[in-house]
Amino acid sequence: MTGPLWQPSAERIAAANLTAFMAKLKEDWGFEGLDYASVHAFSCEEIEKFNLSLWDYAGIIAETRGEVVLADPEKMPGAQFFPEARLNFAENLLRRRGPEDALVFWGEDKVKRRLSWDELHDRVARLSQALAAMGVGEGDRVAGFMPNMPEAVIAMLATTSLGAAWTSCSPDFGVQGVLDRFGQTRPKVLFCPDGYHYNGKSHDSLGRVAEFLAELPSVEQVIVVGYLNEAPDVSALAQEQAEARRFDEVLAEQDGGTIAFTRVPFNSPLYIMYSSGTTGKPKCIVHGVGGTLLQHLKEFLLNCDVKPGDRVFYFTTCGWMMWNWLVSGLAAQATLLLYDGSPFYPDWRLLFDYLSEERCTLFGTSAKYIDALKNTGADPQASYELPALRTLTSTGSPLVAEGFDFVYRNIKADLCLSSIAGGTDIVGCFMGGNPIGPVWRGEIQARVLGMAVQVYDDEGQPVRGQKGELVCTRPFPSMPVYFWDDPEGARYRAAYFEKYPGIWCHGDFVELTEHDGIIVYGRSDATLNPGGVRIGTAEIYRQVEKLPDVEEAIVIGQDWEGDVRVVLFVRLAEGVALDEELTKRIKTEIRQGCTPRHVPAKVVAVDDIPRTKSGKIVELAVRDVVHGRPVKNQEALANPLALELYKDLEELAS
Repeated sequence: MTGPLWQPSAERIAAANLTAFMAKLKEDWGFEGLDYASVHAFSCEEIEKFNLSLWDYAGIIAETRGEVVLADPEKMPGAQFFPEARLNFAENLLRRRGPEDALVFWGEDKVKRRLSWDELHDRVARLSQALAAMGVGEGDRVAGFMPNMPEAVIAMLATTSLGAAWTSCSPDFGVQGVLDRFGQTRPKVLFCPDGYHYNGKSHDSLGRVAEFLAELPSVEQVIVVGYLNEAPDVSALAQEQAEARRFDEVLAEQDGGTIAFTRVPFNSPLYIMYSSGTTGKPKCIVHGVGGTLLQHLKEFLLNCDVKPGDRVFYFTTCGWMMWNWLVSGLAAQATLLLYDGSPFYPDWRLLFDYLSEERCTLFGTSAKYIDALKNTGADPQASYELPALRTLTSTGSPLVAEGFDFVYRNIKADLCLSSIAGGTDIVGCFMGGNPIGPVWRGEIQARVLGMAVQVYDDEGQPVRGQKGELVCTRPFPSMPVYFWDDPEGARYRAAYFEKYPGIWCHGDFVELTEHDGIIVYGRSDATLNPGGVRIGTAEIYRQVEKLPDVEEAIVIGQDWEGDVRVVLFVRLAEGVALDEELTKRIKTEIRQGCTPRHVPAKVVAVDDIPRTKSGKIVELAVRDVVHGRPVKNQEALANPLALELYKDLEELAS
């Protein structure tokens, strides 16, 4: 390939938000740059000037901004943006009013709903009043065990309007998966549905909710959303400590009207999100009000070119950080197109019917979806013109070069394909779109503005044109405020700053290209990443070890067909054979205890599992052997010969 796959027209560049923002930088600070590279350099070298201009351009609503833009800028962690500011997250997301659509919702082919900005404001006002009457306020946590539907957005906005923190996961999580998360953060109120639809089938939620509620003594109120039924029976959820009520009844008791937004410090907790749980229970990552808002508005307005009235879709669940990202589109005055269920039920056309009928301008999905769509033989461009669609964002796992080809050949030719990458850790992106620049095959377009991203080699030196560790050398607004129950910050520092003190090391294996783009090669640690969903091995082990037929296990991610698949190796009890029945039981246990995404693609019996002299199993070493790579430091293993059992396995060849 000698040229880019796509170039923006002169008209599109002139109309881009980024072009207007560059003019503002010139007016504010005398900035003379003319392209993305120059504004990116300015945003990293002049962090305070950039974020001041971003605050004004984005129209942040606040009680006060304060005089200090960045305190302790040389500290990572420790730097604080706008430490004197006071604002409210929900107030910024509900800035728009009127009869136009704020939320549109499709639940597979079964449910279609829409809410105007006025209707959204009214429902948030009513629920905010109800939560306040329940005693919810600053310092409290409210949890959602919810599908991606309007009530999840309403509940989050009502929670954050009061200065409380929101935390969520999707309703396909098993009981232990929920307890591993909400059991740590101890929410006062829980929102849940009576069930959800997936692949044409209805799934009850209330049985599992009743199970985990018994182990969540912090929950005082359970609010049930009727999704499968208009008036679900909530009596089974009544616990000694918790009252259960229906969502519609709670709203009907309040008058609505004006929302009394509680303005809180910039770094007050907004979201509590969860790491993959590789080495035990998931880490609880606390993100701040102002940093999340500023980061998301930057990405929506400048890197994704979202304008008021645009219509934004992202295929996500409430257990993935992209849901938290998506809802911030309201702050950009965009309509959110929400979807819950399988993207292929009853077939691939349903999502494209949605995009077409609702005039979607930004279509966000995963690389895994694009690959699956390609494998169905689908050719959307033959049936759908999608004239409104300007941007397609892809995340979750690296989008392979063939995926780029498919998008431009089979979805739409005139499209800014913005592969993006970041994570739960920053509730945003390190790299993403550049609406005024070209798209090169197989490359993420650019490093996100304000993100001083570099690639370090094994010696900790910046490199270009070769693979290395993704690092960020300067502070940015959406760094976690702290980890939950980590008062000294030891776990926080160990997670990102241990390898290069004072520099964020993200754990991605990437390359900075000659076009100043990024190629992502996957995670550089042991975290599994099938379909872009980060999965911790410890979560799988906890389920497998419940089975008496399994003595122990080790799980890895195997690179497979442009993605990663989960492979589980099991050492069985004496006299037990791995047959179809046992394999099915193992997968069922994992599915019920975790989520369907945790279920291994392959289960393989082995006679031994390699471990260190201190008894720790070595996932990275097994992964290297499976991929034909040499294993370093075999002398650290108590049983290095066990690695031979994982070489050239026939079971992993197909």
